[in-house]
Amino acid sequence: MAKRSPLRQAGYFLQAVALALFLGVCRILPVDWASALGGWIGRMVGPYTGQSRKAERNVARALPENNQEENRRIIIGMWDNLGRVIAEYPHLARICAKLEGGRVEIKGLDIVRALAGDDKPGILFGGHLANWEVQPFIARHTGLELGLIYRAPNNQWVDGLLRRLRDTPLLFRKGQEGAKALFSLLRQGGHAAMLVDQKMNDGIPVPFFGRNAMTAPAIAQFAIRLGCVLVPARTERLKGARFRITVYPPLDLPATGDRAADERAVMVRINEIIEDWVRARPEQWLWLHRRWPD
Repeated sequence: MAKRSPLRQAGYFLQAVALALFLGVCRILPVDWASALGGWIGRMVGPYTGQSRKAERNVARALPENNQEENRRIIIGMWDNLGRVIAEYPHLARICAKLEGGRVEIKGLDIVRALAGDDKPGILFGGHLANWEVQPFIARHTGLELGLIYRAPNNQWVDGLLRRLRDTPLLFRKGQEGAKALFSLLRQGGHAAMLVDQKMNDGIPVPFFGRNAMTAPAIAQFAIRLGCVLVPARTERLKGARFRITVYPPLDLPATGDRAADERAVMVRINEIIEDWVRARPEQWLWLHRRWPD
């Protein structure tokens, strides 16, 4: 890890203190109040940041049929959702406390339970939609413990804070070591959850919203090599801090004997699925990633 300057370290420390104080306030508030506060801050601050201009370009390129008013609605909704995601971190255990009659409606629960008891490696995959942290918490109630690959923030204190709030022992940093650990878990018949909508500079070009996007092929590589069950799992925000998780039947994996072609075919299908979900609720997707080359 590159050595950081004392000034940057001080800035990171202050960022972490500010986040810890905000999450402390959110923890005290009722779930719906905390979520609403996060959404309000997101709407008031997010659209005026430099990051928002990146999101605006992404929306305009991905959805050229939209007018400016609709794109503005999507961007404001994205910031509202992101603010809520952050404010909901201290409440994840409460949000996901019940499989039935709680804040999370689940469709396809039988598929998750079958995955938990099949003694085969399996991967639930989704994207940065609604609150993407909900699925692993809910999965535990079915007996399905999921290994998670995540991109660690540059700020090591923020990283430590979020790791504690995720509260899972099977949390692996994105990178070579994390990929090895996840591969080992799957090879032993374990299960994982992967968000597959981020840019990878060393990925492969796969169509996404009509344009090639550099896409990490790891999920397809794991599936083809280890015979993993690949299960699409979509999260939607219904209202406030209430959600719907829809778990779909496992994908049919190609078996042509050409591993590279099979892996690409899997990634094409996965990107099509994620694109359909984003088109349905574009304001709930995190448009901040650089998915397409300039």
